[in-house]
Amino acid sequence: MKRRPLALALFFLLVGVGGLAIGYLTAPGAWYAGLVKPTFNPPNWVCGPTWTVLYVLIAVASWRVWHKESEDWPMRLWWAQRALNFLWTPVYFGARQIGLALAVILLLLAVILAFIATAWRQNRVAAWLFVPYAAWVAFASVLNASILAF
Repeated sequence: MKRRPLALALFFLLVGVGGLAIGYLTAPGAWYAGLVKPTFNPPNWVCGPTWTVLYVLIAVASWRVWHKESEDWPMRLWWAQRALNFLWTPVYFGARQIGLALAVILLLLAVILAFIATAWRQNRVAAWLFVPYAAWVAFASVLNASILAF
């Protein structure tokens, strides 16, 4: 069977532990607190629960499109969005490169949308699981652009 429980557990570990590690290593801190932000900037406490739910959805979606060969487009796009997702935080919070982070997050959004489009043919549930992720990243893109503009 292609979708074994062990594979699901590994995807949860990859997504969850990777996300926690990136977040811990590049915590926003005083620099971010001192930035001028738009009025629609959510409180800091919203990010933790939001990303927890999104990481669960991302892991389940990957498990649903995963094949041992991993040669199909949805899985390639899944790996690309993981890399971009993990890249954004160090670029934004670590290097404090808001403009470069905007480029990364816009590319991330494009890859997420491409995943949804390609997964739709193979596994519609996986595609739908990425819709909240796309919505959050679109919101985060607008927020990133707004902070850059201030």
